[in-house]
Amino acid sequence: MNTTSQPIVDLAYVRFQVPDLASQETFLQDFGLHTWEVAGVLYARGTDPSAFIYSACEGEATFLGLGFEAESQAALERVAALDDITIQDHDAPGGGLVATFTAPDDYRVDLVWGMEKSPAMAIPSRSPLNDGAHRPRLGERVTFAAQPRDVKRLGHCVLGVTDFQTSYRWFNEHFGLIVSDEIFAGAQDNVIGAFMRCDRGAEYVDHHTLFLLGAGAPGFNHAAFEIANWDSLMAGHFALEQAGYTHSWGVGKHLLGSQVFDYWKDPHNFTLEHFTDGDLFNADFGSHKAPIDALLGSHWGPSGGPT
Repeated sequence: MNTTSQPIVDLAYVRFQVPDLASQETFLQDFGLHTWEVAGVLYARGTDPSAFIYSACEGEATFLGLGFEAESQAALERVAALDDITIQDHDAPGGGLVATFTAPDDYRVDLVWGMEKSPAMAIPSRSPLNDGAHRPRLGERVTFAAQPRDVKRLGHCVLGVTDFQTSYRWFNEHFGLIVSDEIFAGAQDNVIGAFMRCDRGAEYVDHHTLFLLGAGAPGFNHAAFEIANWDSLMAGHFALEQAGYTHSWGVGKHLLGSQVFDYWKDPHNFTLEHFTDGDLFNADFGSHKAPIDALLGSHWGPSGGPT
């Protein structure tokens, strides 16, 4: 199976505008991101080698858009030609080339290629996990590396859209995103949203890279960042709680995607999620349907969604 037939590799970054960069930077650092500022723009990265996964400039609190990583320059050129988009130099850490699209509901969507990678950082380690059937940790205590809540990478973004089918077709036609789980309300043909993943053929990818919900209006819901493991997530939870930030949802384990999740509000009321232990699927997993109760339910922990 060809693993590089589709135009994108993964979600690259999310962009925001916030009225106070200083408080935002403090939050991002407490959240587990590594930050720096260039020419009035705040950037952040995780321990994975992406040049950056988050940016914010100063202004009224606004979600500015997201970026995907193209699998090749040819893919970038092919997708740009769909909307007659001019490819430009990418004026951001890592450089490269970028084509900037306007998706339905006026969402800004970048497609980038050729961004230089940054050196990967060490991720928090954990001694083996004992459970009732397997006990690999023998003769040693549980130990943690320094900075136990470091974010690894950006995992997915969730957006409200005016019309789900219109937005789904656009993202599928431009970037090859495929459905993991369609969400229906009432009758199964009343599809109101979908978890969408990258199509990398036989290669395993996150259960979802983008979730679109037909909410009747556009709106940023949340962006999710992967944490190294369960202990890192819980360490982050208590550190953010002690720092006085607003908790939104969690800790729990999603029914769809299986992630252990923990949602927080940043100082400007945007929701950011820590997650770990998510499902990985390839193209053979296909597409499935689930009721809205499964979207908001949990294997354990609180149900109902972020507040």
